[in-house]
Amino acid sequence: MRFFESKGHRRVRSSSLVPHGDATLLFTNAGMNQFKDVFLGLEKRDYNRATTAQKCVRAGGKHNDLENVGFTKRHHTFFEMMGNFSFGDYFKKEAIAYAWELVTSPEWYGIAKDRLYATVFGGAEVSPGNTLGVDEEAKKFWLEQNVPADRIFEIPGLKDNFWAMGDTGPCGPCSEIFYDMGPAASEEGHPDCKFPCDCGRYVEIWNLVFMQFNRDAGGTLAALPKPCVDTGMGLERVAAVLQGVISNYETDLFVPLIDKATEIISGRPLQQGLEVLQVALPSGEIAQFDVYNPSLRVIADHTRAATFLISDGVHPSNEGRGYVLRKIMRRAIYHGRLLGRQEPFMYKVAEAVQERMGKAYPELPESAEGVRQAILIEEEKFVRTISTALPKLEGEFLSAESIAKVIQVARRHFKKLVEREESEIEPEQFLGFEYHLKNLESGIFDKLDLNFVLSLTKDVLPRAAWPLFPGQTAFRLYDTFGLPKDFIEDVCRDNGFGVDWSSFDQAMIEQRTKARASWKGGAKEGANSAYAKLAETFKTEPDFYFGTTAKDARIEAIFRSAGVSPAAGAEQKEPAGSRRYESVNELKAGAHRRSRGGRCGCGAAGADYSQSHRDASGECGATEYSGDACEAIRFAERTGPSAL
Repeated sequence: MRFFESKGHRRVRSSSLVPHGDATLLFTNAGMNQFKDVFLGLEKRDYNRATTAQKCVRAGGKHNDLENVGFTKRHHTFFEMMGNFSFGDYFKKEAIAYAWELVTSPEWYGIAKDRLYATVFGGAEVSPGNTLGVDEEAKKFWLEQNVPADRIFEIPGLKDNFWAMGDTGPCGPCSEIFYDMGPAASEEGHPDCKFPCDCGRYVEIWNLVFMQFNRDAGGTLAALPKPCVDTGMGLERVAAVLQGVISNYETDLFVPLIDKATEIISGRPLQQGLEVLQVALPSGEIAQFDVYNPSLRVIADHTRAATFLISDGVHPSNEGRGYVLRKIMRRAIYHGRLLGRQEPFMYKVAEAVQERMGKAYPELPESAEGVRQAILIEEEKFVRTISTALPKLEGEFLSAESIAKVIQVARRHFKKLVEREESEIEPEQFLGFEYHLKNLESGIFDKLDLNFVLSLTKDVLPRAAWPLFPGQTAFRLYDTFGLPKDFIEDVCRDNGFGVDWSSFDQAMIEQRTKARASWKGGAKEGANSAYAKLAETFKTEPDFYFGTTAKDARIEAIFRSAGVSPAAGAEQKEPAGSRRYESVNELKAGAHRRSRGGRCGCGAAGADYSQSHRDASGECGATEYSGDACEAIRFAERTGPSAL
């Protein structure tokens, strides 16, 4: 950001993760979000060059790849997107020059030029009958920076090197900078692949978007009178490059959080994130704690996301943003349990997030206690649910029905699985796929046999071919024990199972049918008449369903155990456990007769209490009452118009 300030850019603070005035976004997911109206010409600011480091969350909608977080080198829920923006000021030439200088100059990043590649838009049909050619202009400007021609690649198509705000509106070609991580980064073991191989070796570190056209409803592109620039560089990725590591999780952005999680969960800290710590779990298994442990990565990443989201006003709930936050938190809690942690821990890792990032984001220390409490409450709530239900779900993986499905899938794809095993695993490192499979078939097996077979089916087969966890069982865990559907799906997926959702849905339909049938008949007649009276007297306003608030709420009625009928003015015996409906005004009107043998709780006697004890409505004005019924009145008076 200092680099772009030296080039006349205004440093603009990151906007909230909750987009302001943009109903199309669940979360802020790109640096340009806060400038959207500027790009559209709807807003004018007192600067035409800007630079930001924007906090972003991608976990929902088309960016919902939550399942990959922790298991890959570069997937995250929360991340920071650095960028520079031109609002009708400079364009391709300057943007490319700035990017190359920042990345390669010894005064700035100083990245070796022989490990960098540039891409330009290679042409595509942008709408039926409307083809846009290669971005020769961008290519020329890269050459002017002395980038060798054999390191500039034309990428055709609209997927990677063309950007559009929507089906209509601003759009244009992209140009990207890639870094060669080396053969060790290849996820497919390629020793000498060439760019642009998509094996994970070559990593995009900067995307330059050139908003050059406006696309109308017919797909026609018209040149914008003032083209703009929007660039995005992931902080986590460039940190990995500058720190000489392959994975983002090995950078100083994550290692301290992984260390903290390790210390909390295992009771022993890592040494600068480099030590491999082995800890015996209650199950008898050995957990390995290091920066490569997927569960520790999940915890570090998800705690960052939860800390920032709650700080920006999002709280766990069952809908919208709150639902996504809850899903993120529950996934982290589950991975803590995989490492043997039964008690809440995430709120402690959040403290490390606040400590590490509070200087850059002052809202974190300002909201620290609220974030801590919100996370702890959610943890305690979910721990109660999964402490009973999770062992039942995991136990079902070993049930006869589940094992039968695993055997069926393994036998159907036996040849493919064995070929994969022989090509990638050293013989002395395993007893053999067929050996473990035969153990499953014999009925005499342990969890190791099942895990070995599932690990191969999970790695080799597409998800559609995985063994299916029984839908009826999934529904029972959902309906009886309260396990959320997405949580069941996550746990099953992590263990190599799909879920038979069609059977799940059928079980839900059957359950609802039974519930409706059980309600018909005597249930309605058996309801307490007091509730019926309340329902007839006070009707719910339609607006309640569109938005609930605590503003101007008041008590309309109180149910109490057997007591006095205000209308009669005398005590009446009622059956044990019965309830009487009375409005608050009725309770107040009879309050002075309820206790002390016909005296008001303030001391005035019966109907002869003095006028000074009357309020504007003719009732006793004293604020102290005695007796059970008067306790309810005191509560009503205390709450008044405030939230119930």
